Amino acid sequence: MDWKQAWSTTTTTTNTALDALAPMCAPFAARWDREAERRAQMRTPENLKALMAAQREHNSSRSTAVMARNQRSAARKASNNPLSATRRAARTAHKAARQHHSQARDGLKAARKNYPATLTARAVQAHAVHAVPSGLASWLMSEAAGGLTLWPTSVSAGLIGLNVAGLWLGRRQPSVRLDDGMTAEERRLASRLDPSFWVPNADARGLSGTVTTPAKLTPAGLVSHVRLDGRWTPKTFRAKADEIRALLGARTDLRMEITSGSHGDRATITLRTRSAADGIDLNGWTPGDPWGVDTVTGEPVMVPLGRRMLIAGTSGSGKSWSTRALLAEASEAPDHRLVVIDPKRVEAINWEHRARTAITIDDVLEVSDELVAEMHERLALVPRGRDTIEISEERPRITVFVDEGAEVITMARKKRAKGSDGEPGEPDWSQIMENLGTLARMARAAEIILIWATQKPTMDAKGGIDPQISAQITYRAALALSTSGESRVVFGEDATEKGWHAHELPMPGVAMLRSGPKAKPHPISTRAFSPADVIALPDRPIWHRESSRPTGKTLRLVKEPTTPTPATASAPAPAGAETNRDRVLRAVHNGARTLRDITDQTGINKGTVSREIKTLTSTGALRKTDDGMLLPGQQAA
Repeated sequence: MDWKQAWSTTTTTTNTALDALAPMCAPFAARWDREAERRAQMRTPENLKALMAAQREHNSSRSTAVMARNQRSAARKASNNPLSATRRAARTAHKAARQHHSQARDGLKAARKNYPATLTARAVQAHAVHAVPSGLASWLMSEAAGGLTLWPTSVSAGLIGLNVAGLWLGRRQPSVRLDDGMTAEERRLASRLDPSFWVPNADARGLSGTVTTPAKLTPAGLVSHVRLDGRWTPKTFRAKADEIRALLGARTDLRMEITSGSHGDRATITLRTRSAADGIDLNGWTPGDPWGVDTVTGEPVMVPLGRRMLIAGTSGSGKSWSTRALLAEASEAPDHRLVVIDPKRVEAINWEHRARTAITIDDVLEVSDELVAEMHERLALVPRGRDTIEISEERPRITVFVDEGAEVITMARKKRAKGSDGEPGEPDWSQIMENLGTLARMARAAEIILIWATQKPTMDAKGGIDPQISAQITYRAALALSTSGESRVVFGEDATEKGWHAHELPMPGVAMLRSGPKAKPHPISTRAFSPADVIALPDRPIWHRESSRPTGKTLRLVKEPTTPTPATASAPAPAGAETNRDRVLRAVHNGARTLRDITDQTGINKGTVSREIKTLTSTGALRKTDDGMLLPGQQAA
């Protein structure tokens, strides 16, 4: 055996021994950490100020008490009559000073209790109590004996070493697998779930009347079934989660689930010590890849296209990374198109090569107007006996992704600037939410599907989802959320009872998906898709609506030019490529002179008409007379 093999064997043996000792020290380390955390939480600036004030008061009262004692002693020396006025006054003052000092001392004790020293400082003080005398004793004994006497110092150093080693071992996370396939941590938890340990110790934790079954190891961790007597229900047992965790000595960050069992008098404890998704590569995306993997069953989780969906997750939970695979799938096939509404711009710019993007308030209003018009046109084509229109390359399924719904709601609440002196003013921005609400309620049959994403899934004045839109959502996904209230908004009022605790999910990249009454609240490891991966995807056609379409042609699959020139804007384009700008220009050529005339002739939203008029006027294609009438630019000459 060479030195490498010997070193490996020694290392393995050492780790095994340390892993076996770690569970024995875990209660000590857990108690230490709880006490340290309690002291840290109490060391607030307010309590510090109170302690300093109490110290000043105590010092002052102590000085007063000393002064009163000296005055009383002086009065005694000055007069032998104990009933003299001087001695009575000095005695009364001394008694009052002592009472004040006693009260100040009690106040100082209370202030010190409210602002305790750190546990590390207390440990140093405690060890100094024996370290200093033992060092002095070693020195004196060595001098007296004429030799070196170290045992007092060795004992003191050993006590300090035991303290440090106990903390280190108690905080150690055992990882070596033992013969039964369990880690050391799992074996310790399984031993505490065994009835032989649970029953004798349950009463001390207020859990008498409950009996566990031996834990079983699954791909997702340990599972134990609990029998409950007549005093318990699964709900009341679930409320004792803190006591159960303490009885098991489980880590505070270990996910523990307590659910109803197979019968009314049964409950189930699941400790997520493992994940069935471990070892599965969820980076990148190719067409047909699952959205994620169920960490309990190990099964792939698919999110079919064509489902209205809510995706919620706090900042840093991985919401953007987890949704990109869905958007890539929604823009990949020839009969699918993607629209991204993103007021923050960050996500939308990654999809410009394969999605219609709307960033500014004008863009959002325009694209939502077009989507509603497209919806009404498609609904008229739904054949009898069908629930939805049949998608094709001519009329593809359109997935509308709203990234950060709270910003869109705020955008729609912007106050409208009124026009004057012939100026049309700004459009009614509230039409944005009306359009999106209409799409949520009616557009599924037209194969226009809304996906709403938000960081703050509440429905109050500052929330991130509109109640009318939320009511139409069929697929609800959440990564880590902030509160249990947000979990109820996403998953329903029964979220807490049914185990949909998204506020307890780890970050990032772990989600829950509720897709129907039979869905299980299992954590899902979602696919990670970076912005660089999105940009590397091949280009795809961009959706734009056209008012006049040739037979069999429903889409113009190129982007509009962003900067029109007078040559292209001064004459109406052919009907097959007609844009909103062309329609406005043609309406003026046909005799429309005001904003209302153009709106009536074209059916375009007033805000869009106003924008196109400004652009056409700036390029010289149109001109305004002194009374605000619109004329073609050719008549300016």
